[in-house]
Amino acid sequence: MEFDYLKHMTDGLDRNAALDELMLAYGKDVWNYAFFLTCRREAAEDIAQDVFVKAYQSLHTYRGEAPIKPWLLSITRNAALDYLRSSWVRKVRFLAHEVRRTSHHPSAENEWLRREEHRAIWDVVLGLPRKLREALLLFAHHQLSIREISALLEVSEGTVKSRLFRARESVNRTLRSSGQERSELS
Repeated sequence: MEFDYLKHMTDGLDRNAALDELMLAYGKDVWNYAFFLTCRREAAEDIAQDVFVKAYQSLHTYRGEAPIKPWLLSITRNAALDYLRSSWVRKVRFLAHEVRRTSHHPSAENEWLRREEHRAIWDVVLGLPRKLREALLLFAHHQLSIREISALLEVSEGTVKSRLFRARESVNRTLRSSGQERSELS
């Protein structure tokens, strides 16, 4: 669901209604990205709240020239990097990513295998250097375009492509060596 800020402003919705819609449409994406960058649930919750406060305060500066999702993720990235730079942040072990439940009920064995495969892939992805990991997450999970990632990370499109290539190669190499190669990462 793409948020059309200008339409809402011309339809007479106030900033509170616009903020509610932003939070509903992009709250999960903002929280997931903050969690991915910080690896801490509490930090992700705090950052997500800060992001929407900042977005609310800056709604008047958003001109609608680009999609709003990259704008919010850019605010999220900056807030998360500020958090990580702060002196009281401690390194913590990443909590396993929760697997979404499907509507059908697979066998217990298949469910366990799927979870183990999912965990192994996330372990490999989380072991990547931050720049490679971040580019891969924005592309694969948040489905941003190369151009949007380039603008968000403030690097060239060629750099984004290079990081994605190196991230995929590294993940595939690691999974191949452990016998768990995934064809969609190729």
